[in-house]
Amino acid sequence: MQYLYAFLIGGAICAVGQVLLSFTRLTSARILVLFVVSGVVLGALGVYQPLADFAGAGASVPLLGFGNALAKGAIEGAREHGILGAFSGGISATAAGVAASILFGWLAAIIFKPRTK
Repeated sequence: MQYLYAFLIGGAICAVGQVLLSFTRLTSARILVLFVVSGVVLGALGVYQPLADFAGAGASVPLLGFGNALAKGAIEGAREHGILGAFSGGISATAAGVAASILFGWLAAIIFKPRTK
């Protein structure tokens, strides 16, 4: 059932993104920012964590999950180190994901030889 919940919640998040692309004049970059900021707000309010616990990777992998991780890291950093920890906590909490995306992007660029349009 965990796989089904992950698929349904992750698919619903992606469907919201597709609806925004199809029926609004928002660009994909603005939708990405909207998702990350929504994840930060929902994470800071404590609403996103129960969804992530229920759906697993279906909620933690999309951009909303990245925003949630930023919020959790910033809150934890602020608790430990004060106002400066609020800035460094989000970065340290998401550093592994950012490093992995850079590494895999670089590997894909080497393997597939990207070109501009």
